[in-house]
Amino acid sequence: MLKPGILGKAEKVLEKKDTAPVYGSGSIEVFATPAMIALMENAAFSSVEPFLGGDLTTVGIYVNVRHLSATPVGVKVEAQAELTEVNGRKLVFKVTACDESKMIGSGTHERYVVSRARFLEKLTD
Repeated sequence: MLKPGILGKAEKVLEKKDTAPVYGSGSIEVFATPAMIALMENAAFSSVEPFLGGDLTTVGIYVNVRHLSATPVGVKVEAQAELTEVNGRKLVFKVTACDESKMIGSGTHERYVVSRARFLEKLTD
């Protein structure tokens, strides 16, 4: 059962493929904001996935994040997600990202619980 307090994390060592020029979001080789958000989404997704049965999964629907500090290639980063609210199928998470020395991002992220089969059916309608 999904309830507030569930925690998740995702981590990686930054590579060139994670940088702003590769994502098209800037020209300096530092951790791209879209890549940081993806890591935060992964932390949220992976935190609740074990609690969902059968055909159920979650999809991201909202992100409100601040990128607070630049991080260079070669540094380890970790995103954390805490489920703070469950409102029917809507899940609200507090998300943060830190590198080896500081917080680099924070905000909120929302996901909906969906049936994989029904979600994929709607794509072809």
